[in-house]
Amino acid sequence: MLIARDLSVEIGSRTLVAPCAFSIGDGEKVGIVGRNGAGKSTLLAVLRGTTPGHVRVGGSVATQGRVSHLPQEPIGGGLGVDPIGLSHVLSARGLDALDAEVHHARHAMAEDPTDETIERYTSLEVEFAARGGYEAESEVGRLAAGLGLPEALLLEDLSSLSGGQRRRVDLMRVLYEQPDVLVLDEPTNHLDAAAKRWLFEEIERFAGTVLVISHDLPLLDRVIDRVLALRDGQLRDYRGTYSDYLRQDEERRRSEQKLATAESAEIHRLRTLADSMRGQTAKRARKAKVLDRRVERLEADRTTVRTRERTVTFRLPAPPRSGDVPVTVEHLAVRYGSHRVLRDTSFITRRGDRIVIVGRNGAGKSSLLRCLVGVQKAQGGTVRLGANVALGYFAQEHEQLDFSRTVFEHLQSTTMPSDVQRRALLGAFGLPGTAAEQRPGSLSGGERAKLSLALLAASRANVLVLDEPTNNLDPASVDALGTVLRNWHGTIVAVSHEIAFVERLEPTHAVLLPDEHFDLWREEYVDLIEQR
Repeated sequence: MLIARDLSVEIGSRTLVAPCAFSIGDGEKVGIVGRNGAGKSTLLAVLRGTTPGHVRVGGSVATQGRVSHLPQEPIGGGLGVDPIGLSHVLSARGLDALDAEVHHARHAMAEDPTDETIERYTSLEVEFAARGGYEAESEVGRLAAGLGLPEALLLEDLSSLSGGQRRRVDLMRVLYEQPDVLVLDEPTNHLDAAAKRWLFEEIERFAGTVLVISHDLPLLDRVIDRVLALRDGQLRDYRGTYSDYLRQDEERRRSEQKLATAESAEIHRLRTLADSMRGQTAKRARKAKVLDRRVERLEADRTTVRTRERTVTFRLPAPPRSGDVPVTVEHLAVRYGSHRVLRDTSFITRRGDRIVIVGRNGAGKSSLLRCLVGVQKAQGGTVRLGANVALGYFAQEHEQLDFSRTVFEHLQSTTMPSDVQRRALLGAFGLPGTAAEQRPGSLSGGERAKLSLALLAASRANVLVLDEPTNNLDPASVDALGTVLRNWHGTIVAVSHEIAFVERLEPTHAVLLPDEHFDLWREEYVDLIEQR
């Protein structure tokens, strides 16, 4: 159960949520929807009681029950006693710390079996059993199998996992916690089709309350029964699926338009009638004033018609011309300890190629991209850049951003010579003027993605290396990004799990992992995009 009374949310001079009231009952499954930057993640933080320091909140929020939260971005090192996946998952019930206490108490009892050490071990062992410690292995195994994560990876350091593998571990943690309220922020990022289907079924079976932010329309259509739509600071409530919301929203807009038209006609009629009475008898002049007051009341209470959301468009400048062969990869090999992810990867790019790396999570896609741009050293092979090549890199977790600098400060070191041009560039990627003085940490995931894209545009790169550039972008922005890149005249090497983006991009070639096979793009490769 969650109850919000007279709730308002502001950042600086910008109103994210105008005063509103709503309640979410036990067992409801609610989708919070809106364009990137509308304030969805901030609203979610307020509802969870973890309001960031730069946000002003009015009103009150009361939540009953235990809340488990899946954030957009992973927490470095995890939340467990040890920085491995299993410890991170078990920490949801405190079992990692309790297991360590049981272990120490057992050794203490073995070394000195006094009444005190025996009693301490016994009480800890009873608590461990009561929390489900002895069933943990089978429960964790079920979750890992459902999400397609090899259990062996749960014993690996979290920092060594790919983005997709880490997303699965974080999902396992929130599901293992068995909360009363599940709060999920873009839960399907990095998931393949099979894992998505399994997650949908888990959410459908979940008996508690669900609050989810997602741009995955099949998820919103299948598992939610209510929509809170955030747009231009207004939070509106709709019953039904996402498709139901779209239909109801359009019906509401048409109703508003019809009512506004009728109001305008009535105002015009009354004004015309009042004007015809002026300058005549005193009695008719008094009637004119009465009509004027009616017009004033109608004007004050006029219906506001919401416009349809604008079409999203991005713009990339024409790149400087590179050599005919921008990037050559020969016999590239990458390993982590004894685990080899790339053995012998080779391919050659031609100017204007649009190459998509296809492979399952952990197959080495991100490692390959990091080697291309030089932020990771390969254990074998070479990457050669051709003549006049300028690389631009979009990192999966936005590592290229400096979280101590404002958005505007990021652009000051680019080729944009004036503040006017910098602000125009931010606007071109859907970042409002109010975002200029914010730091990346206060931006939504979608806004951080747009900032990274704006920096690429300002860099004048002619080879773009893109690692999951559509994560956290709304559907309109995904479509716009694919379209602008398809028509761009530079060279692109990309990893993406988003079919809509890949289809818009119209790739020319594919690198298939783990087969390490370079091929012309074929339509059947689209089916492999989500199979990871």
